Amino acid sequence: MLSGSDAWLLVGALGAVVVLNLPVLGLDGWVFRTGHVHAAGMFASLVSAAHGRWDLGLMRSIAMLAGVLVAGLAAVLLAAGRLRLRWAVACAAVVLCALLLPGVALQAGLRQSTAPWFYTNDSTYQIEIAGKLLQHGSNLYGHDYASSGLERFYSLDGSVKPGVEKQQVALHHFAYFPGAAIVAAAWGALPKPLSDFRFLVVLCALAMFPAVLLFPGRLGPRLALGVLLAANPLIVHAAWFGTADALSLLLVVCAFGLAARSRFSGAAALLGGAVLCKQFALVAAPFLFVIFLRKMEWRRLKVPLIVFAAVVLAGLVPFLVAGPGALWTDTVKYGTGTYRIIGYGFSALLLRAHVISSRTGYYPFIPLALLVWLPLTAWLLWLQRRSRSLWNGAVGFTLSVFLLLFLARVFQTSYLIWPLAGGLIALLLKGAEEVEEPDNAAAATAKRASSSEAGAS
Repeated sequence: MLSGSDAWLLVGALGAVVVLNLPVLGLDGWVFRTGHVHAAGMFASLVSAAHGRWDLGLMRSIAMLAGVLVAGLAAVLLAAGRLRLRWAVACAAVVLCALLLPGVALQAGLRQSTAPWFYTNDSTYQIEIAGKLLQHGSNLYGHDYASSGLERFYSLDGSVKPGVEKQQVALHHFAYFPGAAIVAAAWGALPKPLSDFRFLVVLCALAMFPAVLLFPGRLGPRLALGVLLAANPLIVHAAWFGTADALSLLLVVCAFGLAARSRFSGAAALLGGAVLCKQFALVAAPFLFVIFLRKMEWRRLKVPLIVFAAVVLAGLVPFLVAGPGALWTDTVKYGTGTYRIIGYGFSALLLRAHVISSRTGYYPFIPLALLVWLPLTAWLLWLQRRSRSLWNGAVGFTLSVFLLLFLARVFQTSYLIWPLAGGLIALLLKGAEEVEEPDNAAAATAKRASSSEAGAS
């Protein structure tokens, strides 16, 4: 049973994600010019209900029904003072699915009813293409994507724009670590439209709800934080839009959860997988290993370090052997120096102040990272090492990754899911410590009592 404040925390979190998502659900989608849409495939009925277009009203109506369910759950709690755990979790799952799944299903249905370069995102589309390259034994780094179908995405009408190969440098680079493409190679074996990579992304987002149970602590706060991790507006938007951070984020959440339970090798393996799926997960590595040191001796740290390195190298080495220059050029050189400056970060501020003259010109990210981000991260790690609390590590990760995103050449608002997730992980670790402290105190008291009895006898 969930009773009292625990039940209200869950109901409050469900109400919050419905209210926060409802006004923005489906916004900022690409405006594709597809011509007539003939509904086809598994989601043909959904496409027909949406009249063959990206229908915000349909998705928001479903989200509103989820809100009615939350209101009903609150009424039951108000009357009974408690909720059956089984029904509370089932209702939470329904609400999360109502917020996350319709957008992905409609996008995939519209895409199957038109063409693969419509109703997708260029990053997700390129990950799918890279997965197909792996299926055929080709190197995804250094590959020319200009004749893969991706070039038709940028016109938004399926045509190939003149000069698109020069304007869109992404056609000549794969800017991500290989983890997402490796997973896409396996996921792509599913029948259409389920092979759309966004279905994996949305499943990873949903999985963050039960993933919080890896953390010790009171059940109510953990479930409430799981709701916020799984269905905050940033991750709901990312799922249908095609931003593939959820896979790496899920692994990072699970890694911190296992670390809180002293499962160090498992946490290190999951962190290695997270790094392979998204470079931002690297920022979590030093903070997680300092957490390991709070719970183990230096000499025992060797095993999780080896596990982490083995997972990362297992994913990178085949591509380093196939083309070391291509991997470096695509993921590091391209990512830090080729992208057009966009967003609201430090690079855009310098551009507005006319310190930088061009959105495609030089931006000193590497010097800024070495002179600003690295020293601050080292200071945060030093503070974490001095602290007795594990949750300080997640706070340090949150601050460090936010600063890195601010200093980066490109600041996409979708990147904010990383510091948001870090903050929620910190709250989960804080809750775990609040439960462990009374247990430790009780154990110490029992030990002293036992010693006193032994001395008296």
